[in-house]
Amino acid sequence: MTERMTKACPTCQKLKARVAELEAELAKARKDSTTSSKPPSSDIVKPPPGGQSSGRRRQDRKQRRQGGQPGHPRHVRPAFPPEQIDQTREYRLDECPDCGGALEDDADSAARVIQQVEMVARPVHVTEHRGLAQWCDTCQKVHQAPLPRKVCQAGLVGPRLTALVAYLKGACHASYSTVAKFLQDVVGITLSRGQLAKLVQKVSAGLEVSYEQLLARLPGENRLNVDETGHPEQKQRLWTWAFRAELFTLYRIDPSRGSDVLIEVLGREFNGVLGCDYFSAYRKYMKDFHVALQFCLAHLIRDMKFLAKHPHRGNRRYGELLLGHMRKLFGAIHRREQFASEASFLRELAKIRNALVGDAIAELPRTREAGNLADRFVNDYDGYFRFITTPGVAPTNNLAEQAIRFVAIHRRITHGTRGERGRRWCERIWTVIATCGQQERSVFEFVYQTVQAHFQGRRAPSLVPNTS
Repeated sequence: MTERMTKACPTCQKLKARVAELEAELAKARKDSTTSSKPPSSDIVKPPPGGQSSGRRRQDRKQRRQGGQPGHPRHVRPAFPPEQIDQTREYRLDECPDCGGALEDDADSAARVIQQVEMVARPVHVTEHRGLAQWCDTCQKVHQAPLPRKVCQAGLVGPRLTALVAYLKGACHASYSTVAKFLQDVVGITLSRGQLAKLVQKVSAGLEVSYEQLLARLPGENRLNVDETGHPEQKQRLWTWAFRAELFTLYRIDPSRGSDVLIEVLGREFNGVLGCDYFSAYRKYMKDFHVALQFCLAHLIRDMKFLAKHPHRGNRRYGELLLGHMRKLFGAIHRREQFASEASFLRELAKIRNALVGDAIAELPRTREAGNLADRFVNDYDGYFRFITTPGVAPTNNLAEQAIRFVAIHRRITHGTRGERGRRWCERIWTVIATCGQQERSVFEFVYQTVQAHFQGRRAPSLVPNTS
């Protein structure tokens, strides 16, 4: 059948349109982590292309030996300083191993040293606190001496062991059963799951002030990165939001995934720059309150890669064209130090940006997929390239995605929470873990100091960064 007859035949035209529709649906079904916002773990369940086994694909890759690679610097653990050494043992020979003669110490030669760390057999200390009963002849009464506040508040478990339980539960993703087994087998004490839950809630109460301080600080930040992920709770679908600032991260679990969470946390007059993906809640927040956004270019690149692998020839050409501009853009970013000045670097970025947007509009094919992508450059031009004009703003949302990764791992292991108290605990301990990592502080030491302050009725230590 000739091309002219095909164009004149209504049935052929319908079939051709149907084929194009099915090809578009197939392209969507084949999306993976490189062409969409799907997590890399979703690629594992897909069969390898061409029917190859995973073992065959591994053999096709360039083989390299295990361990450190050529040119990789050797890492040597530093020795313990003298103040951390609890005991020193010296060993001497009774006689020369060669001739049997007498030996004396040689001050000019170094001794062979092995520093060994070992646990004590029973790493707990049990203290019995007694408020003695005393008789008063004048009052004809028995009075009992009061116990210290910190002892009464702690109860059965002291502050350091309480902090250890919280660390295992929050930072190590351990279940109550796992923590109980560890304490029984390693530490040598038996605590029920209910008792462990009470300890966690004591820590959660102690962390409340530190968490609220960071929450109050968020609206005043100049730059924030935000991301969200699902959070299961008793067959309900909640959402965990991660707000990543330069020196702290705050998590919030909410039933909503909408812009109302941003309004509640950041307010209606947020004056900073918000790094995020292209999710509708952020765009609504931007339009309703004129908030400056920086949309993630990594997500945009994935959408371009989707077009570059699309069955429609026009989409493929369009996707490759835009990806070429993106390669130039990030190539310039990686060569930043080679530019003569900051002004010349920014001029180069602006030049590439203008060429990218110009081709995105001028070379647009008549397809729905390409049109949707081009609309972003028309409607949200500033949102994609604000990092060029605003110092300190990153072109991607990688910081928030890194912060949300810990939550995703925790969700897979623990399967979420069971109620309000569990939510608040997760928000607070996740905030402590992420923030201490950014500030290079010990998570355990901060939790321990917080528990001590809570038991003694003192002011809790702060997570607010010291920028003075």
